[in-house]
Amino acid sequence: MSSFNAIRVHQGPAGVRATLEPLVRQPLTAGEVCVRVAYSGLNYKDALAITGRGAIMRSYPRVAGIDLAGVVEASEDRAFAPGARVIATGAGLGEWLDGGLAEYAHVPADALLALPAGLSLFEAMALGTAGFTAALALRRMLENHQDPAQGPIVVTGATGGVGSVALMLLAGAGFETAALTGKPEAAAYLRDLGAASVLERSALDLGTKPLEKAVWGGAVDNLGGEVLAYLTRTVKPWGNIACIGLAQSAQLHTSVMPLILRGVSLLGIHSVQVPRPWREALWGLLAGPWKPPHLESRLVRSVISLEQVAEAAHELIAGRARGRYVVRIGAEL
Repeated sequence: MSSFNAIRVHQGPAGVRATLEPLVRQPLTAGEVCVRVAYSGLNYKDALAITGRGAIMRSYPRVAGIDLAGVVEASEDRAFAPGARVIATGAGLGEWLDGGLAEYAHVPADALLALPAGLSLFEAMALGTAGFTAALALRRMLENHQDPAQGPIVVTGATGGVGSVALMLLAGAGFETAALTGKPEAAAYLRDLGAASVLERSALDLGTKPLEKAVWGGAVDNLGGEVLAYLTRTVKPWGNIACIGLAQSAQLHTSVMPLILRGVSLLGIHSVQVPRPWREALWGLLAGPWKPPHLESRLVRSVISLEQVAEAAHELIAGRARGRYVVRIGAEL
């Protein structure tokens, strides 16, 4: 059997280590699809797993990478024929399943979607889990009656992948947006994505009252902790907060007053185990009316190789990156 290269994460007495190593291709089992990977993405969750900074993987050793886009090489499921272009995001990849940072990936058919018309394999990974998560946040906010007339939407952690795509999608949907960031030097980048204003996180007065002055129509939060608590106190009546990440803290200390006196809704955004009809609908939107223009020039920080993944993962953890890393693994076929 032939071999292929993959980023594999091991856990041992000295801790977690990630290596680029050859693996032997194994026979497919029932319901599996072998994908020749063209591109993957590097997400914050991937960086946590690769650097050992977060308990992302359920077992070891495991191939990293929660995203992939490529071409079906072989299939044990009639839904996907050899030669089909496919994508997968979340769905357990890089957690309890081997992931997409590899030249070949064995993926359960249920985790795969046909590449929607309107997206290339590269564009699908420029968006990746970050774009899908941002789209899920926008969908849930719209379903809960978020309207541009309610006021600006503040996006925290705005230079990250999810925050960057959220700015693009919200601006495309007609919302005024404000970007909250710890990187004031990235103001031009954030404005190019659609931010009407850029706020420096260190200058923000978080307040201490159960209810502060209501200034935001809603929010997309990637931080958690004190910033999320501040948002609950400052979102206007009937506004929505899409809760996506915990880059600052997993804790939330607030009161119920914003919920019962202003009707604020806290919407949990979970991008891994999403019902298939939702996945298909959201990717259809991202390939069509919600597709941000000029993805590569505006959103993609760098196109890297498997050999460069470890260094890029440390950049992400250190907070030095902005936008999206796309990992080029094979040719765009």
